[in-house]
Amino acid sequence: MILLDEAISGEIINNNAEREERMLSQYACRSSQAIRRFPEELEDRSNIRPAFFHDGDRIMHSHAYARYIDKTQVFSLFENDHITHRVLHVQFVSKIARTIGRFLRLNEDLIEAISLGHDLGHVPYGHDGESFLNGISEASGQGYFTHNAQSARCMMELEQQGGGLNLTVQVLDGILCHNGEALADVYRPDYHKSCVQLLDEYARCWSVRDFSRRLAPMTLEGCVVRISDIVAYIGRDIEDAITVKLMAREQLPAAITDVLGNTNRDIINNLILDLTNHSYGKEYLHFSGPVRDALAKLRAFNYEYIYHNPRKLTQNAKIANMFRQLFDRYLQDLQSGSRDSSIYRWLIGSMGAEYLRRNTPERIVLDYIAGMTDDFFNNEFKDMFLPKSFGMSIED
Repeated sequence: MILLDEAISGEIINNNAEREERMLSQYACRSSQAIRRFPEELEDRSNIRPAFFHDGDRIMHSHAYARYIDKTQVFSLFENDHITHRVLHVQFVSKIARTIGRFLRLNEDLIEAISLGHDLGHVPYGHDGESFLNGISEASGQGYFTHNAQSARCMMELEQQGGGLNLTVQVLDGILCHNGEALADVYRPDYHKSCVQLLDEYARCWSVRDFSRRLAPMTLEGCVVRISDIVAYIGRDIEDAITVKLMAREQLPAAITDVLGNTNRDIINNLILDLTNHSYGKEYLHFSGPVRDALAKLRAFNYEYIYHNPRKLTQNAKIANMFRQLFDRYLQDLQSGSRDSSIYRWLIGSMGAEYLRRNTPERIVLDYIAGMTDDFFNNEFKDMFLPKSFGMSIED
């Protein structure tokens, strides 16, 4: 095992701290402010990787992160390699958020870690799948299912055999509070939020309808990621919709395009520059009135012409039925102790005893389905409910 020379290590740690003190805004969250729920074998202050930088590494090497590769962003069931999948959206959010963070002199390590982890809890078939799973969760007495709470759950309660990755409170908070579906006039952090408050908010996401939409991040960096989520998807979803011929660019209203432009490139650029103009040197973030109004109109346009477009939703009844049948089957397998079931092979077998003790069978099944990629979900359904060919003969 190679060890870094102590003198070099000390100099690197000092350089990291000096760089932050010299470059970061007074409203930025320093790495020295990082809080972890549990002690580390090597304390953050003695690690050449700053705390939030280290969190980004942990997230990228997690099992949940690997499954981004085949999860729907908006468009499912298209055989088109040029539309956005969840993994690409996460990269867009990270890049946009770090750009804004650099302009505002915020902590890019914290921004990147939150960005990389913000959608880990997304389920197969994107937001439509999330809606189906939420209905199942409510009906089975498990509360409300939201992908941002599930993202935090992945990092706190599912990775490492159920022990979690012990991410910093600031990163967990940014992930939990990232809700990119809700627009606000002003994005102001709850600078006084504690770890206890974060855990209470996390618990209430499961028990209070739409509670996750009310949350404010504890850092300005968390606010940046929340805004960047919108910036990353709002124009890109239009490009994807045009690619799959769901809409035409000419349908975009002039009230929107005159302010933001009509391409993803222009929309991203205009939103970032306007946000920078009106947030630089401030302890909160906000757009100008005209840009905020245009963004709200664009979001409403996307819901009508893309997300709720009947032509896109023709297969949803079938998909909803797949979710219900798989949930019922896995729950039956757990209750009957059917160890041939894939839920034993791919989830139960990799989790510690504490995870099994503190979770209901229904919650365990929700975790299993939520973690699936689209292809794995489809293949599980085919394996369980569709007949298999015998081949040329019974012996094949």
